[in-house]
Amino acid sequence: MLFCPKCGSLLKSKEEKKKRILHCSCGFTNKEIEAAEIKETINKKEKEVEIISGEEEKTLPLCDAVCPKCKHKKAYYWLVQTRAGDEPETKFLKCEKCKHTWRDYS
Repeated sequence: MLFCPKCGSLLKSKEEKKKRILHCSCGFTNKEIEAAEIKETINKKEKEVEIISGEEEKTLPLCDAVCPKCKHKKAYYWLVQTRAGDEPETKFLKCEKCKHTWRDYS
């Protein structure tokens, strides 16, 4: 971006005699610059993904629930608000034995 040396406003581009020039609302024109080039550099810092295996179940509460896959009677559970705020939360369950995950909508 170029700014007007007189008033400090942003210079705008316009075509005059088949050439692009920069001008300002205060009357300043810059005929030396015919085109402006925009360059953008994005510095992307990638973060390493941490993998935590088996540790999260130790912090989740256990409840009595029958697994639909292996019929084990204990499961870890957690609640997530998957719908609108006035709707009830969705209860997710994970079998203690086979690690099968399912939802309980009731």
